[in-house]
Amino acid sequence: MILKTEHLSHKYGSNWAIRDINMEITYPGVIGLLGSNGAGKSTTMNIICGALNQTEGDVYINGINLRQAPEDARKEIGFLPQVPPLYPDLTIDEYLIYCAELRMVSKDKIKSALEEAKERCGIAHFSSRLIKNLSGGYRQRVGIAQAIIHKPKLVVLDEPTNGLDPNQLIEARKLIREIAETHTILLSSHILSEISLLCKEIIMIESGRVVFSDSMDAFNNYVQAKSMLMRMDHPPSTTELLKINGINSVEFLTDKQVRVYFDGSHDDISVRLVEASVAGGWRLQEIHLDKGLLDDIFKQLSIQVAQ
Repeated sequence: MILKTEHLSHKYGSNWAIRDINMEITYPGVIGLLGSNGAGKSTTMNIICGALNQTEGDVYINGINLRQAPEDARKEIGFLPQVPPLYPDLTIDEYLIYCAELRMVSKDKIKSALEEAKERCGIAHFSSRLIKNLSGGYRQRVGIAQAIIHKPKLVVLDEPTNGLDPNQLIEARKLIREIAETHTILLSSHILSEISLLCKEIIMIESGRVVFSDSMDAFNNYVQAKSMLMRMDHPPSTTELLKINGINSVEFLTDKQVRVYFDGSHDDISVRLVEASVAGGWRLQEIHLDKGLLDDIFKQLSIQVAQ
């Protein structure tokens, strides 16, 4: 058990920011913490990382109760907040050595920990460069390096790809996936597409409560698909497609790709479309369900909470 929360709750004044947050993570990989702005993600992360004392409930890091043994539990946590806690007038080496000392890495292991963190994050060739002279993408790499230098079991990343350009985004995602091979990463974001690219499992918080906790595939399939995408070499006309029982609307995306909307069972519609393709010589190359848009699922779950 790498992370477990039991009935985690916190209030500011008389208002509950989060209520009864229960989660359990037992394996390496990237787990997404999803929620709109103000949903309670930051409060949850700050409590998990020991930066905020909860009003109620318990947090266990690698089986250690954070409230009862905070020093031991924090040794197993690496944290990268949304704004990396960097000191711009230090070199990369100076900063990471300082972070290793803060994390109580023993003196005889600091050098090897430093070199390993730099190598993993692709910043070894900039060891003596001042942090203020680094690009945004490399500053983010330094931030991740400080979060893993003490080899924690749990790494918490808060909006780690915000503000990066497209090339930096690709590099950051690759780095996160590589680190997830040996660490458990709890990645917070309100950007649905980012969560879907990086995470296999997600936990969604809305209005301070967990409203979804399952695989990314289950999340994608939460809203039942009512459309199919087809790619054909010789597609039929809209009129011909509408003659097929169950199809109520047709949308041509390109001259060879079409989206069909249907009622009833998707299995029945698939069979009818394949049969019609064979009979009509459409040369069907691809057919699959058009999964619900992440934004639509997000809205549906949010509406359920509001009700």
